[in-house]
Amino acid sequence: MKIDWVALGSVFGVSLVATVALVGLFTLGIIGLSKQPSTAGGSTASVTLPRVGAYACFALCLAAVSFGIYLIVT
Repeated sequence: MKIDWVALGSVFGVSLVATVALVGLFTLGIIGLSKQPSTAGGSTASVTLPRVGAYACFALCLAAVSFGIYLIVT
């Protein structure tokens, strides 16, 4: 039995990068949702932009997970 070390390293590298990217996106989403408006005259725009960014991060996470499931099923 021979092990293709190049292919194994490639799979390891891609999965490591994908994992770090997915966790990073999810973390940015959590940070975006945790932004609270300041009580000293904060505008709604200062809260809306991080919230929209957080939802975009969660949507990208959902797309990445869905694509992974699609690759496994097909």
